[in-house]
Amino acid sequence: MTGPTTAATPDRDPGGVEVCAVVLAAGEGRRLRPLTGHLPKALCPVGNVPLLDRALARVSALGFATPATVAVNACYLGDQVVRHVAGRARLSVEPGSPLGTSGGVAKLRDWIDGRGVLVGNADAYLAAPGTPPGPDVAALLDGWDGTSVRLLGQPVAGPARPGDFGRHRFAGFSLLPWARVRDLPAEPAELVRTVWRPAEAAGALEVVEFSGRYLDTGTPADYLAANLHAACGGSLVDPTAEVTGAHRMAVVGAGAVVRGTLDRCVVWPGGRVRPDEHLTDAIRVGEALTVSARPPSAPVR
Repeated sequence: MTGPTTAATPDRDPGGVEVCAVVLAAGEGRRLRPLTGHLPKALCPVGNVPLLDRALARVSALGFATPATVAVNACYLGDQVVRHVAGRARLSVEPGSPLGTSGGVAKLRDWIDGRGVLVGNADAYLAAPGTPPGPDVAALLDGWDGTSVRLLGQPVAGPARPGDFGRHRFAGFSLLPWARVRDLPAEPAELVRTVWRPAEAAGALEVVEFSGRYLDTGTPADYLAANLHAACGGSLVDPTAEVTGAHRMAVVGAGAVVRGTLDRCVVWPGGRVRPDEHLTDAIRVGEALTVSARPPSAPVR
């Protein structure tokens, strides 16, 4: 694969190590229910773009753009993911319950086949001012020797939230050598236990700092925050939406009809907001489902 400086050899990083990419999209998104009763978390839209498409665009910009170089796993509501990917990536469908981040990578072992693997969570929202998706995480690959484990890490500002690794919070992407992938069992497990912590204990873990905005979109509050960040502090309205009501800091999807008032809201494609409704800190799906996205500490207004 590629680093940004080696577009002619898109399957190798600048150090000459062959790499592929895996986007993890199998999870249930339990904390986002009832939103994820309608769509798998990976297909929930942020800034009117499904999270999975954002992840695929990011790795595509790094050279992972075909089923030979990028794979996507699916499980929960997996038929929707399979239809959505539609040949853009190698698909790994997990039967039953999701295998977790480690098991999902292990199930793709035969496809990975000796390569290093850039693993990204489909639900990771990242944005670095002045740097487009792809180059914003390219430092993970630059100069990699194929032996260490690398994690993208966001600095933690203060003591309120301790870092996952030193002073850094994991920011959605990691780079794994084949030596740590080849023996992973294809059973439910997480990379933090099977790869990251063992590498850390062995002195083989490197954290590559990401100074932009990172949200895991795992809760309604973080999902709303990602949407509002994508809207750059204003409103983002799909051209096919019909909006006659007032709106402040809102994201409105394709085909939505908004007659009421929106204040810090997301309206999914096809959603409806009646003239008598004033939604605040909320996500609207269809005509009647409203999910509160107010942070737990926020006052009720």
